[in-house]
Amino acid sequence: MSAKKKSGGWHAGIIFLALIGTLGLLLWWSWASEPYSAAGNSVKVTITSGTTTDQLADELEQRHVIRSAWLFRWLIRSRHGNFKMYAGDYELAPTMTPDEIIERLMSGAEFSDSIRVTIPEGFSTEQIIALLVQKGLGTKEAFTKVVVEDTFSYSFLAGAPKGIHRLEGFLFPDTYFIDAKASPHAVIDMFLQQFAKKLTPEVQTQLVGRKLTVLQWVTLASLIEKEAVKESDRPLIASVLINRLKINMPLQVDATIQFLLGTPKPKLYNKDLQIPSPYNTYLNRGLPPGPIANPGDASLQAALNPANTDFLYYVAKKDGYHAFAKTYQEHLKNIKLYQ
Repeated sequence: MSAKKKSGGWHAGIIFLALIGTLGLLLWWSWASEPYSAAGNSVKVTITSGTTTDQLADELEQRHVIRSAWLFRWLIRSRHGNFKMYAGDYELAPTMTPDEIIERLMSGAEFSDSIRVTIPEGFSTEQIIALLVQKGLGTKEAFTKVVVEDTFSYSFLAGAPKGIHRLEGFLFPDTYFIDAKASPHAVIDMFLQQFAKKLTPEVQTQLVGRKLTVLQWVTLASLIEKEAVKESDRPLIASVLINRLKINMPLQVDATIQFLLGTPKPKLYNKDLQIPSPYNTYLNRGLPPGPIANPGDASLQAALNPANTDFLYYVAKKDGYHAFAKTYQEHLKNIKLYQ
């Protein structure tokens, strides 16, 4: 037999095996994409704030809800780039396809005895308590007692101010599905658990590099959260605050005055800037003793990754953006131009 015929037979064999492999993969894919079974009872799946998609996929496979954890993970990563799990209880059935299960998880279809609560970015502790009371999860007195007195074993709370603002900054803004029977302590702990997830090894390394404690990081992020309206302004506002801190210049953040007032004013006056308090960043240099709100991801990231600028001033414009300046003279021009 000639070498050419041997080579042709070898190539034909490779092609044949490739076709068999492809066919097998297609058959497996079709099988794995189908519901686990045509009948079966629903199961209750609990997703905590620390649950990862890998953990969820493995659990669903082990509990015979899906056929393949690998395919489930692949579907999430390739077809659902905006996938986000919300903590809570879900009812999932083996009669559902993997895609249907993913859609259910993304829509937050919860048990009837769970309550959906969305904590907006920038809410204060008092606002969060009012929202929880409005949702029927407990009384103002019960939640206030938990915030002020209860013990939580999180190292990031070390050094936090006492009183109603003890947990300020660490009640992470997100959407939660909360058991209607959950205790006020368990509800508050759910928010703290969600914040704990943000303290990744990478974040802790960045904090060391910037010589910031967790409390300082969250405090800085809370100022950014309350001052910024537009997403693109956050890193710029962060740079102004950090530049001022470096030269020991008062931060002069109006949001800290609004925090002192309790009920925000549409306009601040000079007398408001003279209120004696460690939170008054007009009278005191450096960061306030703690956060003034609960910042979201964008502000936390801006505090860690500020823009590289020489700006020391900013003023709000009517469109929600800010005008930035390096000198006080430029700042005065911006005030005249935009306010």
